[in-house]
Amino acid sequence: MLLQGRVAIVTGAGGGLGRAHALYLASQGAKVVVNDLTQEAADRVAAEIVATGQQAIGVAASVTDEAAIGAMVARVMDHWGRIDILISNAGILRDKSFAKMSLDDFRLVVDVHLMGAAVCAKAVWEIMRGQGYGRIVMTTSSSGLYGNFGQANYGAAKMALVGLMQTLAIEGEKYNVRVNCLAPTAATGMTEGVLSEASLARLDPAFVSPGLLALTVEDAPTRAILCAGAGHFAVANVTLTDGRYIGGGSDAGEQVIRQWAGISERAGEIVPAYGFTQAEREVASAGMIAAVAAER
Repeated sequence: MLLQGRVAIVTGAGGGLGRAHALYLASQGAKVVVNDLTQEAADRVAAEIVATGQQAIGVAASVTDEAAIGAMVARVMDHWGRIDILISNAGILRDKSFAKMSLDDFRLVVDVHLMGAAVCAKAVWEIMRGQGYGRIVMTTSSSGLYGNFGQANYGAAKMALVGLMQTLAIEGEKYNVRVNCLAPTAATGMTEGVLSEASLARLDPAFVSPGLLALTVEDAPTRAILCAGAGHFAVANVTLTDGRYIGGGSDAGEQVIRQWAGISERAGEIVPAYGFTQAEREVASAGMIAAVAAER
């Protein structure tokens, strides 16, 4: 019971992957806030948890509604006095090729996935910083990391969550707030019709949720992207190649073309510790050894 006494919020937990997450965290001892759009769905999953002897409450709120999420967080603080874990799981799909996709559908998906995660993280951020402990898991996707036909809106939102995770992890580090991403593959309402029936048979959402334990315990990593599905787990990284110094001569563009193989050579690539790593390497190759960032 590695999460004994911890309080966890799981968004979009009325069914599918969110439900599996809520049940799993409860099985590890966490007190779980089951969030969903409808009270009926939230209460149903909360009741499942309570029936196992663990503690849970159901709260209906849209992740895009700042006031409703704020009220949910206030209720949790009144009820249990702390919030240790946030699993941002809520999401929707509006799949179409980019040529046929309306900008309304693009905005809607970005609003739910990206802004919904930001709204929820913002609502718990000061609580976690103040108590010196927090674990936040954003739900990204291979559609964002690597692209998928017909998912320009979904992929853009999911990759944006990686950027949000990277920065929040840096800002939360000295407060023991660790932020990671989970990239799941699971048979849910969102993947029905997207993945083959044979694949879906092996992709029980319950096979993904155990990955949350590593991302939410006391010694959890930070800035990790954990890919999980069908009982298989892997880590994705955003890397930077060693590159080549070309300079700013009149033929710099042509040199980039000629030296493309060397520029893109992956031997010796790194996972940057922060965004300015790129700038530091670039100016160093140009002969500057002073700090890149401006003094504040």
